[in-house]
Amino acid sequence: MRVLLGSGGIGTEERRSKYGDLISDLFRDSDNVVFIPLATHDHEGRTARLKESLGPMGAKFHGLNVNHGVEQILAADGVYMGGGNSFLLNRDLHRYGLINALRDVVKQGMPYLGVSAGSNVACPTMMTTNDMPIVMPPSYEALGIVPFQINPHYYPGKITFFSEGKSNDHFGESRRQRISEYHQHESIPVLGLWEGSYVEWDGARGHLMGRARAFFRDSEPMDFEEGALFDGNLAPK
Repeated sequence: MRVLLGSGGIGTEERRSKYGDLISDLFRDSDNVVFIPLATHDHEGRTARLKESLGPMGAKFHGLNVNHGVEQILAADGVYMGGGNSFLLNRDLHRYGLINALRDVVKQGMPYLGVSAGSNVACPTMMTTNDMPIVMPPSYEALGIVPFQINPHYYPGKITFFSEGKSNDHFGESRRQRISEYHQHESIPVLGLWEGSYVEWDGARGHLMGRARAFFRDSEPMDFEEGALFDGNLAPK
């Protein structure tokens, strides 16, 4: 398997350059990559902006036609699952019958890139999303092309925000508290993926580029640094 999952956070030139290099490498042998913009409402606009941002490489990316989605996926040689709202994305993956086709082609070796919501739905379920439930999916089940859960846009500690030039504490919940609520009901480990970070998954081993924190149901969290290698249970290798 050739899976690359990212958390977003490409707001600097250095991060955009790294992102471009990773995309180029993942799809180096691909000429027909299907871009799936179902996490947003503006499918055509989102696809056009992606192709423009990728420059000459954008010619190999083609927006999903939901009327022929399965056929398009089976004919492709790469998949890019864009970000947005995970509830909307998972609902429409089920609505258009794309779950099984995507799972099959990726497990057979088709390169898959997922960013933000696109990384969330690569997991067994979408249950560790941060998004608002703006629509109701028929199931929380997702693609399951990685055996662990991801919490995109993870940050440690609690929120501090600036207002009128002053730093203020938010006094809200931390991500660790929210993930612990998930683990009150589920046992699958969760990888909290920092902004600007990526995970490569080959079907047996994960490789981290950036920073992440692994959360477990019955043990303390574990921090992963650049270059960390781990298995499907988020145990270091």
